[in-house]
Amino acid sequence: MVISADLITGILSFLFTLLILSYLIGDNPLFRIAIYIFVGASSGYIASVAWWQVIWPRLVSPLMFGSMLEKGLLLIPLIGSILIFMKVSPRLAGMGRIAMAYIVGVGAAVTIAGALSGTLMPQVMGTINAFDLVAAAGRNIEAVEVVFNGALILAGTVFTLIYFHFGARPQADGSMKRFRLIEILSWGGHIFIGITLGAIFAGVYAAALTALIERIASLINFIGNFL
Repeated sequence: MVISADLITGILSFLFTLLILSYLIGDNPLFRIAIYIFVGASSGYIASVAWWQVIWPRLVSPLMFGSMLEKGLLLIPLIGSILIFMKVSPRLAGMGRIAMAYIVGVGAAVTIAGALSGTLMPQVMGTINAFDLVAAAGRNIEAVEVVFNGALILAGTVFTLIYFHFGARPQADGSMKRFRLIEILSWGGHIFIGITLGAIFAGVYAAALTALIERIASLINFIGNFL
């Protein structure tokens, strides 16, 4: 009997689905085996991608076959890599602080820039565009609806930002308390945050339920085709 690749794939998919679903009865060795295989395969894949797409073409190959200019440009990254490897030894771990500080600083700068350009500014522009009467007229939306939607989006944005305002002033009893107006507006932000988290949780739950239904249907189809 010739065993096709589709049959092997189907059997492995069937077995791993059962191993993962065994977690429904509690943590057990079968579930751990599936998790270990998944983590090991993922780690091997990441290591392979890192070697063939980053380390070899951007470090090893230029050092071995590149020009003197390329080798000179790679000298600083190579020294940084060696310093980071020094953190393996407790006695030499301090030598890697410079390289780690540089990585953390660059990462923080990229994160802040990404938050500004990818989150804050689009949110500001989205709030402004919500009051665009010309664009709304092109979609046959009445001005009252545009103003209401825009006001709701603006209120959600402002109240949510105020919720994360932690400035306070000392009281007579020594405690710290925010201004009364800030407390009231932050309560509105609390409502908007709760609605947002609820919608996110509903979306995650729906996605997980869809994945579960797909896996159960896959099991049923595999058993039906196998029999």
